[in-house]
Amino acid sequence: MNIELEKLIYALSQRFKTNIISTDCQTIPLHGGTVGNVCLITGIAETVDGEKLPYRIVLKIQNKWERYGDPDSWRREYDLYSSDLGATFSQALRWPTCYYAEFNAEVNEYHLWLEYIDGVTGLDLTGDMYEKAALELGRFQGKLYAEQPAVLQSLTNLSHANLMKNTYLHYRSWPVVYDYIRSEDCELPLHLRQMLIDIDEQADEIFARIEKLPLVLCHRDFWVTNLIYADGNFALIDWDTSGWGYLGEDLASLIADEPDINHMVEHYQRCIPAYYKGFSEYAAVSRIADHCVYEIILLVFGYRLVEGYLHTEADDEKTKHVHTLQKINEMKTIPLLVTSGHIA
Repeated sequence: MNIELEKLIYALSQRFKTNIISTDCQTIPLHGGTVGNVCLITGIAETVDGEKLPYRIVLKIQNKWERYGDPDSWRREYDLYSSDLGATFSQALRWPTCYYAEFNAEVNEYHLWLEYIDGVTGLDLTGDMYEKAALELGRFQGKLYAEQPAVLQSLTNLSHANLMKNTYLHYRSWPVVYDYIRSEDCELPLHLRQMLIDIDEQADEIFARIEKLPLVLCHRDFWVTNLIYADGNFALIDWDTSGWGYLGEDLASLIADEPDINHMVEHYQRCIPAYYKGFSEYAAVSRIADHCVYEIILLVFGYRLVEGYLHTEADDEKTKHVHTLQKINEMKTIPLLVTSGHIA
């Protein structure tokens, strides 16, 4: 990756809040995004007074691409960083600070120079960290829902509330997965196939229930690899799918997106009460009798897991997808009802 030194120096001046006059740099590719080009830049920056400051900073370069049903998602992170949304975060849950954002309309590309946060992420997160992430997510969404700050009305590039539904219907209309679970050739256990068939048959009624839930600002990619835990707080990266969604929608990703399979049911049991506890600190949820998180998990990830099962040759990967579906099936029997502002 070619680094424009002038822009790096400007970003470092913002980072250190002083005048940087020169720097060296080395780059290391990061896995911080599936569709963006992300690297860690390290080096020693020099101030006008001759002070030498070691640094680490992240550069994310994003080109135009199109996500199904959400064509402007590729530039959303730039748009959000250019807004006042950052002022709505708490120290406990925030995004990395952006020191410099640049958009090049001629080539449909933007650059973000971002804070590097060194912390625990992915499957290294503990059960306590999952629970705290759910709590802080509930607080963040509850505060925005209750206060409705003006910035929410000014955000013009957000994914729409029906994105989850439309994505599910798109998957359901795909014969490769739809016909497979109904075919004699399907090698998935019968009870897991029936779980998926049942959700299809009940989808209209389920969506009618989901659509009665509060509409909140969702990250929509709230899975463990996008969470970084450091110094007791969370940073949340990759905001390109964010938009309006239903209460609990982000929990589905936290619990079921490439999960810690052995602890999925435990995370389900711990995260939902924590999430509602956080939300209810700002907004009443006593009238919600059905959180629908199990159903959302199955609607969002059911056919994705079938697709993954069909398109991998590795036996261990196939087994992982089956085990994930099995854990989702086990969640169905766990009663978690919202009463008087919490889950009992």
